[in-house]
Amino acid sequence: NYNQLSLAINLMENKLSQSLENELEEFYKTVGKNVKKKREEKGLTQLQLSQKMCLKSPGLISQGELYLNNQHFNLSHLYKIAAILDCSIQDFFEGVKVVPWECEE
Repeated sequence: NYNQLSLAINLMENKLSQSLENELEEFYKTVGKNVKKKREEKGLTQLQLSQKMCLKSPGLISQGELYLNNQHFNLSHLYKIAAILDCSIQDFFEGVKVVPWECEE
């Protein structure tokens, strides 16, 4: 039956989509933890780091480190943070696991 097949395909796509969302969430959390680790190693508070990034408050830092409210660091943030903390941007990706994924058309 076409309707059953269509429903099965939609369910499969939703599972794949949810799986990818879960993987991305873990990715953002790992990056955030690594930023926090490096920041603390350098002895900076979230406020101090945010000030060095010319931000008006530490909200981005605190939310990005915890992946709170789906807030995460973008590449520009990570570049600036690496420069401020005098570390490699690669340090923020330590422990990141990339799983195979394909776009389903």
